[in-house]
Amino acid sequence: MALKETLERKIEEWRPRTARLIKEYGGVKVSDVTVAQAIGGARGVRCLVTDISYLDPNEGIRFRGYTIPETLAMLPKVPGSEMPYVEGHIYLLLTGEVPTEEDVADLVQDLKDRSGVPQYVFDVLRAMPSDTHPMTMFSAGILAMQRESEYVKAYNEGLGKMDHWQPTLEDTLNLWARLPELGAFIYRLKYKGDTPIAPDPNLDLGGNFAHMMGIDEPYDDVARLYFILHSDHESGNVSAHAGHLVASALSDVYYAASAMIDGLAGPLHGLANQEVLRWIQGVMEKMGGEVPTEELMKEFVWETLNSGQVIPGFGHAVLRKTDPRYAEQRNFCLKHLPDDPIFKYVDMLYQVVPPILEKQGKAKNPWPNVDAQSGVIQWHYGLQEYDFYTVLFGIGRSIGVLSNIVWDRALGYPIERPKSLTTPMLEEVVGIS
Repeated sequence: MALKETLERKIEEWRPRTARLIKEYGGVKVSDVTVAQAIGGARGVRCLVTDISYLDPNEGIRFRGYTIPETLAMLPKVPGSEMPYVEGHIYLLLTGEVPTEEDVADLVQDLKDRSGVPQYVFDVLRAMPSDTHPMTMFSAGILAMQRESEYVKAYNEGLGKMDHWQPTLEDTLNLWARLPELGAFIYRLKYKGDTPIAPDPNLDLGGNFAHMMGIDEPYDDVARLYFILHSDHESGNVSAHAGHLVASALSDVYYAASAMIDGLAGPLHGLANQEVLRWIQGVMEKMGGEVPTEELMKEFVWETLNSGQVIPGFGHAVLRKTDPRYAEQRNFCLKHLPDDPIFKYVDMLYQVVPPILEKQGKAKNPWPNVDAQSGVIQWHYGLQEYDFYTVLFGIGRSIGVLSNIVWDRALGYPIERPKSLTTPMLEEVVGIS
């Protein structure tokens, strides 16, 4: 397979760089940890390494060094569609190289050959209570497939440390091939009367997902865009770090991916898009469904802020400009659903909120983030079940997280084991008697 050959070459080129850093410069400090960081979740502590993506404060996420607009422009497009193949993005994240049309075609076929969720997984999900959260089902479905792990088989047979990445890659490709079907099955099981739609072997990953969801074009492009935009966000966020942490114990990617999904299911990480959409719909209800004038919206925003509340979907801990993920989805809306009533509210908020937040002076970044837009598109195309939105997020996020795990294994990264301090130790450090 062309992907594996390219990845193997890149790994052999990269290993000496990592080895030299450890051997010759291992004692060089790259970060000083404060008491606030030690107590506050290690925010901002530079102690993880990933080459898959980087969050640039001014340009947003860079995938393998490329900005989001650059990524979307240079990846091969699905014939007849506006958006690139998700498979091409997978190739880019794994290898760091922009794939050719032939590279993408090879990977598209390889993932098709690996697709097919085992029947026993569907049986497990059908046995769960009907009110089970879709993220619980998604995590359980991934975990149920752990028996399929090629890595476990190879490890039990005896495997050299520098070869761990190869069966890990096999597991990763198998899982990527099956996650869209698993997610779509959960949706059809929970919300469409257990009426699953069989995969179409003629379609790419994004197109096939839309087909299995039962949503017409251009939702196939929505899926492609959504999975690419949500694929990675450095390695320190909860979902990415949870996957990395579990995999560092040499647990296979099924365990790691299940942990990643569990980390994505909390209200502080993963659920923001549905919370923003719910808030916007509440605003619409207060205003009688009529799009307000700019002055009325400004008054509402100021009233909200002065009451001590925040405007959901605006602000970001790192970014200092409009999130490019928001911008790309906004462009899609302007082209395909400019008259959607919810989008009109979102667009009005985009016009009035940043200047108000700048004037208020409390927000370091007054611009909208990805969550201010993403739920609107899903709702427009009929996917109106809030609880399912994070499953979509999880499918996309798996691309970056599992790519990172492949590289962790390729470079022989050790088990993650930070050292803890007691509160008295901290008090002694700062001179509290």
